[in-house]
Amino acid sequence: MVSGLRTFALAFLLGGLSAVAAGAEPAHGVAPLNSDLEQLTLRQAEIFFAARNREVLLGQRLVEGAEADRIAAGQRPNPNVYFNASQLGNTYPPGYDANGFTRRADMTVGVNQLFERGNKRELRVGAADSNVLASRGDYADIQRQQKVVLFGAYYDLVAAQERLRIASETAESFRKTMDAVERRLKAGDISASDVARIRVDALRAQNDARTAQADREKARTALAYVIGVERDAARINASDNWPDLDAAAGTPEIDKALAGRADVQAAQARVAGAEKSRDLARSLRTRDVTAQLQFDRTPWNPVTNSTSANTVGFGVSVPLFLNYYYEGEIRRAEVELQGARDKYERVRALALGEIAKSRADLDAARERAQRFRGSLLQAAQKAADAAEFAYSRGAIGVMDLLDARRQLYATRLEASSTQADYAKSLAAWQAAIAVVEIEPKTTEKMTQ
Repeated sequence: MVSGLRTFALAFLLGGLSAVAAGAEPAHGVAPLNSDLEQLTLRQAEIFFAARNREVLLGQRLVEGAEADRIAAGQRPNPNVYFNASQLGNTYPPGYDANGFTRRADMTVGVNQLFERGNKRELRVGAADSNVLASRGDYADIQRQQKVVLFGAYYDLVAAQERLRIASETAESFRKTMDAVERRLKAGDISASDVARIRVDALRAQNDARTAQADREKARTALAYVIGVERDAARINASDNWPDLDAAAGTPEIDKALAGRADVQAAQARVAGAEKSRDLARSLRTRDVTAQLQFDRTPWNPVTNSTSANTVGFGVSVPLFLNYYYEGEIRRAEVELQGARDKYERVRALALGEIAKSRADLDAARERAQRFRGSLLQAAQKAADAAEFAYSRGAIGVMDLLDARRQLYATRLEASSTQADYAKSLAAWQAAIAVVEIEPKTTEKMTQ
């Protein structure tokens, strides 16, 4: 059961990841099929979400940027080419016989190359690799959080549709009742005051139906933004029912759930990256070497050089740490490493609290939903039916009838709200324990 729950949670988080990873772009200019939206299932909503959700797409750009930084970190320093010219002029000074030759400049051409020592390049690459992993973890965590938003928006629409149906049925029931009591009033079988009481409740039911219709439109708009189909919001109708009450059976191992969470893995990768950055700062004390190769061309000069000469030279330069030994950079890197470790512990603590809270909310919502499904709705319906029967036989007054109808109406609305709370609590719980892989190989463990 635990294995099945873990598989379900993973599918919940990564249901639309393949479309994004394949480079699917949001087709904002292409309207989706109306039939897809008019009978929108949760699975279809996830497909739209994976391809169009703006927050998810922004998270993908973060990963792409980190991968670009990884390319830059792995490059070696470029060589430098230089050229110098001296003794410029067209003629020799007066008094010198140059046999008619024009004066030529002395020229120097050279190239120098910095050679890094102390494994600086490897440490930069290691830090960049850890940053890529952290970005992938952030991306997966954005997906996790947005999936909760998606499920919440979808079930808010389901609840809004159900409230509209309940309010419309109630208003229609009162309309039929008003037709009947108007005839009874004309026949003298009912008092005008009773008719007025029923008419008040009938008008309230119409107002409730109109409010429920506005709430449905708001829920459509919220869901349309999450799945990126704002222009077609008016066509959206959620077709799925409420989730099964046994969907949250079983409890995974908390330690495995914590270790597999995207935000925890991202924080862990940042610790590894901070360690590489600290080592990179320490490696600044290892002197880099700059090598230089130079070619000098010195033409014939009757003043300074009676014969022309071409020479090749080689040089090496290293820095002298006489005034500064990179204490600031090293100290800064050590502080950032400790900060990354502190953040890792904080993220783990918050994740553990989220798991515990979401489970408590889920258990409470599940118990409430079970009561409504098991007995409350049936009891309210039986009470309302009995009141209708008794009123039709003259056994109770109109106020007792209206009280029974109000109780049934309120119970049905509360049941719908409870079902929505359970569905959203289930989504939050599944997201809290979702296990993802942010890299194909084993994640580098944090150094204790």
